Amino acid sequence: MGHFATGVTVITTQDRDGNPNGLTANAFMSLSLNPPLVLISVDKGAQCYACFNLQNGFTVNFLSEAQEDVSRRFATKGIDKFAGLQWHAGENGAAILDEALGYVECKITQCHDGGDHTIVVGEIINASASGGRPLLFFRGKYQRLTES
Repeated sequence: MGHFATGVTVITTQDRDGNPNGLTANAFMSLSLNPPLVLISVDKGAQCYACFNLQNGFTVNFLSEAQEDVSRRFATKGIDKFAGLQWHAGENGAAILDEALGYVECKITQCHDGGDHTIVVGEIINASASGGRPLLFFRGKYQRLTES
């Protein structure tokens, strides 16, 4: 599967106490235009796995090529992933990263078992995008678009 190039995202949510949580993911896709649905795949071993339940929401932040360090931070366990990071809470309470290329805020509508992951379907409640160049992942490494 590493031969399929993907964009890199940070998916944020919050715990029961309203504290921000998140993880790096490239398992994200558009599912439906009407209603507007996306899906993410969350590792059952992720520290914030319990935050992805039907009473919660999530935000998918699209990372720019300048945010490789942010991707690595959110892929690391046991650290304060939000320390020193510029962000604000969105409509669903999940963190929107200020430097991201864009984001989609979602409310969770369905969860499905997917082996060692859970497939989480979210209905988009808000979205925004700006210009910039995306961070990509291909063959186990971060990649950048080349000029054409």
